[in-house]
Amino acid sequence: MEHLGEEVSSHLAPATVFSFQIGGYTVNITNSIVNTWILIVIVGVACFLLTRNLKVEKPKGPQIVLEAIIGFANNLFRSTLGPEGKGYYPYLASVLIFLAVSNTIGFFGLTPPTKDINVTAGLAIMSIILIQISGIRKKGVGGWLHSFLEPIVIVTPINIMELGIKPLSLCMRLFGNVLGAFIIMELLKAVCALIIPVPFSLYFDIFDGLIQAYVFVFLTSLFMNEAME
Repeated sequence: MEHLGEEVSSHLAPATVFSFQIGGYTVNITNSIVNTWILIVIVGVACFLLTRNLKVEKPKGPQIVLEAIIGFANNLFRSTLGPEGKGYYPYLASVLIFLAVSNTIGFFGLTPPTKDINVTAGLAIMSIILIQISGIRKKGVGGWLHSFLEPIVIVTPINIMELGIKPLSLCMRLFGNVLGAFIIMELLKAVCALIIPVPFSLYFDIFDGLIQAYVFVFLTSLFMNEAME
């Protein structure tokens, strides 16, 4: 069991692929960064290929799948943000696609970038900035500041604390679920590497990964709706 714990622990810390010096500082490029750029390239190439030769009549299989994904994303964001938040759909859809791909690459033997808390923290900070910007654009700076006094002045400290609590909850929820699934799969592979891990991999690497991507963007859009009301 001790050997098993050491083997799993070795997979938790981001591994350094290569390093270089900048002004006396060492910059470490981890596997999370490398896998993230690989995913960006894959998603970018896929988007380019899927959006070529689009047809209005008699679309083929790839276009039908693409339209289904875009339709699902639009319906999801329309239900939470409404038509006024249409300008935010592209960003939220991009995050949804990135997280969906990132969370499911473990099925193909790659390390999910979202297993690194730095990646999830970066996404959470970007989302919380967008949430505050959406509130400022809708209410103005004065209205945004006044929202910290609502519904009554006594809760102002709690409203201010939420500026840090919301990104922390987004970050830790995504990181914790992806990391937990990764640990379980590593334990299963170490105990029985042949048959048992397969059905669990379908759940943790695919189904659970897609659910976590959905939850992240759904909560982001929900917080944006709060900020804009």
